[in-house]
Amino acid sequence: MTERPILVLGATGSTGRRVAALLRAAGHPVRAASRGGETRFDWTRPDTWRPALDGVSKMYLMAPHEQPVDPAFVACAVERGVQRIVLLSSAAIEAMGDERLMAAERTVRDSGTAWTILRPSWFDQNFDEGIFREAVMAGELALPLGDLRQAFVDADDIAAVAVAALTTTGHAGRRYELTGPAALSFAEAVAIVARAAGRPVRFLGTDEAYLDAQEAMGRSRAEAAGEVEAFAMLRKLGDERPGDVVRRVTGRAPGSFEAYAAAAAARGAWRDRAAAGSRGT
Repeated sequence: MTERPILVLGATGSTGRRVAALLRAAGHPVRAASRGGETRFDWTRPDTWRPALDGVSKMYLMAPHEQPVDPAFVACAVERGVQRIVLLSSAAIEAMGDERLMAAERTVRDSGTAWTILRPSWFDQNFDEGIFREAVMAGELALPLGDLRQAFVDADDIAAVAVAALTTTGHAGRRYELTGPAALSFAEAVAIVARAAGRPVRFLGTDEAYLDAQEAMGRSRAEAAGEVEAFAMLRKLGDERPGDVVRRVTGRAPGSFEAYAAAAAARGAWRDRAAAGSRGT
């Protein structure tokens, strides 16, 4: 009997493209879905939902930042025969008051099908593919976390756990807290990136520095104040402790932040793009 495809949402993003690649490498049929990918999927266009779900057996479920997971889509998936859902959530969502992800988790838990929830710490790749890259390139990252230590995790490890949860038994009804092998302060992580990239980058960890940075980007201080409060709640949790989920689920140790930074730098992740283009690279 031919294996039914596994639907991977966000298949052009940091985790989705890695999940799709690992599944294909292991010989599983994949339906890679995104707004501009090989299978078109748009959360705001319900007419794209059913074509993406037709014939699918399992699903890697994620939604872009600020986009809620629509319960109607999850219900549609279950109605059409999806038997297993792996949801990408995030760590400390209760402390930070992330109603979007808390609702997504409730939707999946109440879906009536087998589910696994992934709660990763900060992605390593935030520094070269995601929200911190622009700050790294500008030489200054402001985040109101002071010297709080976080167990940054590599997106490759998140993807490996997701694939295990999608393709092997023993993961239904589990919520996995995913961390890297060590807890670092943001100042330490930024220093590692700066050394690997060969460019000066400093970290500013106060509330005021964050508000100033957000105002410089065109946001009002009042708008950013709610985020400062959420980060304050994260600080109250204290330093994050690395766990062993990646090793237990995948059978290998998670990658270190230092190894991530070295590999990203070797790929030219923090090379000035205009300069790179002028050299024909």
